[in-house]
Order: sequence, then C-alpha cells, then structure tokens
Amino acid sequence: MNPEIDPSLKWLLGTVIVAYLALMYGIAWVAQKRIASTEDFLVAGRRLPLSLAWMTILATWFGAGTLLAASDEVRKEGLRAAALDPLGAGACLLFAGLFVAGPMWRMGLLTVPDFFRRKFGRAAEMISSLILVPSYFGWIAAQFMALAGMLNLFFGLDPRIGLLLVAVIGTGYTLMGGMWSVTLTDAVQITLVAVGLIILGFATLNELGNGSVVAAFERIGRETPAEKLVLIPTTDAVALMGWLGVFATGALGNVPGQDLMQRIFAAKSDRTASIACLVAGVAYLVLGAIPLVLAVSANLLFPDEIENAILPVLAHSFLSPPLAVIFVLALLSAILSTIDSAILSPAGVLAQNVVARFYSGDLLRINRLSVVFVAACSLVLAYFGENAYSMLEEAYVLTLVGLFVPLMIGLYSKPKNGRAAIASMLVGTGVWAVHFALGWESFLETVRWIGELALPVSLSATVCGLLAYLAFEPPWKLEVSAP
Repeated sequence: MNPEIDPSLKWLLGTVIVAYLALMYGIAWVAQKRIASTEDFLVAGRRLPLSLAWMTILATWFGAGTLLAASDEVRKEGLRAAALDPLGAGACLLFAGLFVAGPMWRMGLLTVPDFFRRKFGRAAEMISSLILVPSYFGWIAAQFMALAGMLNLFFGLDPRIGLLLVAVIGTGYTLMGGMWSVTLTDAVQITLVAVGLIILGFATLNELGNGSVVAAFERIGRETPAEKLVLIPTTDAVALMGWLGVFATGALGNVPGQDLMQRIFAAKSDRTASIACLVAGVAYLVLGAIPLVLAVSANLLFPDEIENAILPVLAHSFLSPPLAVIFVLALLSAILSTIDSAILSPAGVLAQNVVARFYSGDLLRINRLSVVFVAACSLVLAYFGENAYSMLEEAYVLTLVGLFVPLMIGLYSKPKNGRAAIASMLVGTGVWAVHFALGWESFLETVRWIGELALPVSLSATVCGLLAYLAFEPPWKLEVSAP
C-alpha cells in the first residue's frame, strides 16, 4: 500500500520547502559572518549558552534513526526494536552528561583525537582518527537515503536524483557557517520537529480511538500482540543478550563520537556542557517515545504491508493539508539537522588530525574541503543502497569497540604511555572487523557459551579491547586521577 499524493498538496509542500530552505540558507549566511577562525568553524568559539547547547545536541541525533528507521523497525518487530534508538541514544546523552561532558570540556579540545594525542601520543591520535571518520559515512548515508525516500513519496522524485539533491543542500549551508550555522539552524529545526510530532501523535491517536486518545491507548493494549509490547525481553535469555548488545551499542557507542563532543566543546562552560547533555537526553527519550507509539498504532490502522516509511504515510492519511505540510517540514528539519552535524564532525577530525599533519596550509580552508569530501563519500555509500537501520547500528559499533575503553580509562587515569590505548583500539576494531567480514552476527558464531546463548559481537569486541588495554597496563598499575 502506498498513498497517492494530491497534486495541490505537492505544490503547497514544494513551495513551503523552498521557502524553508531559503530561510536555512539565510541563517547560514548570517552565521558565516561569525567565522573568523577554525575554532569558530568547529566549536562556535566555545560560546554556546545552555539554550542553544542542548537544542543542537538533541537536533543532531533526532533524525532519520528515530523518526523513520526506528519507527519502522518497531512496526515490524515490536517495542524491543527501540533498544538502539531512542533508548540507547537517550541513555548515551545521560551517561555523557554525568561522567564525560565536564571533564572533556575542561581539556579545551577541538576534536576527540586531540584527546588521544594528549593522553596517548601521536600514533593513538592517528588511529582514533581513522576509526572515527569512516564511522560517520553510514550514518550520513542513512540520512541521505531517508530524505530521498521522503522526496520520492511526496513528489515522485527519482531516489538517485533525490540523494544528490539532499547531499548538495545539506552540505551547502554546513560549508557556509560551520558550527554556528549548524547550531542556529538546529534551534529552528528541533522546534519544528517537536511541533510536528505532537500534531501527528494527537491526530493518529484520535483516529485510532475514534476521537479519544485514552481509547486509543486502550485499543493498543487490547489488540496489539503481547510480544510486540515487550520493551525488554527479560524472559528469553537469548533475546535479552541480543537486546543488551544493541542497547549497549547505542548507549556507549557514541560517547567517543565527534558529533557529541563537538557540542560539548562548543558550550560556554563545563557546567553548561553537562547540563545540556542531561536536558537533551531527557528530551530525546520523551520525544522519541512518540514515534514508537505511532509505529504500534500503525499496525492497527494499516494491517497491510506498506512499502514507504510509516510516519509520512500517517501524516498523509490523517492530517489536513496544512498540518501535513507542517509535519513533513518537521521531518525534513530532523533529517537536515542530523546531516549537517554528521558531516561537520568527521570533516573536522579529517582536517585537524589527519590532513594537517601532512599539509600546513589554511586550516579553515582544509576544514571546508573536508566537509565536501565527507559528504561525497557518504553519498557514494548511499548509492549502494544499504538498509538505513543497519547503517546506523554499524556507525555506533566502530566507536564503541575501538574508542570507548581507552577514552574512559584515559579520562579517569594518568596513562603511562600510548601502547595500551593503541592495543585496545586495534584489538577491539580488529575483532569486530573479522566478524563483520565473515558475516557472523554473534561472537565466535559457531560457539554457544551457555546452551543456545550467543554473545553480541559489539560487547565481546569491546571486552577484548579492554583486556588488550589491561595487558599493557594492568589494573594495579593504573594511576587513577580526578578528571
């Protein structure tokens, strides 16, 4: 089932989108005037107040993963599919606010590899950069694919053309104003996302409950199969282990992510950085619950198979044309706010920690060229047509298995040398890469450790990385220090 879009709605929607994009580029043009240095381009001069800091964190992550990929997975598999997003991602922001944001801000860094250079040396900086930069390509490609799919649904635009158009638009205003344009546009975009989600939520539940939201929830509880309402599969050890692996990937995988740290570094103080993460984490879980409810509702409203992402279908089916336009604009905002941030983050690492070591030219220019390079690589990956949810999951896995252990140990101790961190990064990433190449979905897939229990690759590779670190720097030799 795929809904036919009324031609008048197409014209209205197209006009509003063009006006919206003009506004975003206008904001980027204004933001461009604030860019006088690399620090301005990458971390907004470290001047973001709490109001902008938490909104840009929330807008960065609240994109295609939560609105499209996660909601479609929940529609197929039930609430347990929310382990990665929004549960894992929201938990990640809370963890960062409690244990990471303040100490990292006080180090005065521009990128995550700067941390590894300062703590573990030049070799660790380069290896962490080579892990970080490719980890974003899948995430960016997933956003490209999601937005191109939306353009195909509403305008019948060829996805191949749509992918190129989305990439050009998202890259354009990122190039203009860097972190300042990203932050200012994020504030507008996340506001639209919240409004659009709330409107669609009420409209869908109103339809499901024949005019009563309470009746809608009662119907969900009564008619939805019980297994699809299970959030955490605690009664099935095999399923629980798999769920924990996915949750840990979301909750811990992006702690070393440049996109999160870039916003932490951009805050005006360590306290602002910590509070911004906590506020964004709570907001993420609250807003992220709406697509989950909509996905479960869609199974009752549309029991037949739907080819397109479910949220745009709900918007077209139950919203009046003006409200449908608002929701589509919200969807567009959510994805674009993730695209610009996701492009800028690895571009900064590539420019500052890789290219700058071999080329001593204008760093600001190198950063802008890196933005174009990252966008181009992600576009190529998008054309290969991988499943969006898989791309999101793999993006988190790389930083989890390769960087989480040395980041946390380095943050709370005084490392003696860089060998332990390098070993951890290489072993963790290597174990994951071998399993990925062999197509194994569990650790040593042919081995069942307790009965039929299989160990998740993400957690197992991370533990291997931890053991490698401790082999070079045993626990009794770690010099614990206050960060």
